[in-house]
Amino acid sequence: QEQLVESGGGLVQPGSSLRLSCAVSGGIVDDYAIGWFRQAPGKEREGVSCIASDGVTAYAEPVRGRYLISRDSAKNTVYLQMNNLKPEDTGVYYCVLYAAVFNTLLKAMTQQGRSPPNGGTWGQGTQVTVSS
Repeated sequence: QEQLVESGGGLVQPGSSLRLSCAVSGGIVDDYAIGWFRQAPGKEREGVSCIASDGVTAYAEPVRGRYLISRDSAKNTVYLQMNNLKPEDTGVYYCVLYAAVFNTLLKAMTQQGRSPPNGGTWGQGTQVTVSS
């Protein structure tokens, strides 16, 4: 069974950068659609970015141009490079893994910043706090 472990969160000042990692075990990262979602206090979980099994990427509008998702097949890990962080980027960031049949749905829901679809395997989350 697949397991995901996120890391890389922290407390940073506005304008800083962080790189989150999502290490996958129990499966090959290239075979899945993997997304990053975040949840701020009192708010619903929202899509941030995703990478499909075919490598196609997608971003929600608030992070487009600042975030970059990538994967390293050799390390079986997906990364989220976050640049020019803003206080509104604060939240718990989760990575989630879906079967490849979710490629199109996950892309659509991510781009719209919507809540994640059912059927994913979740990591435990990593806290990102952007504050001066």
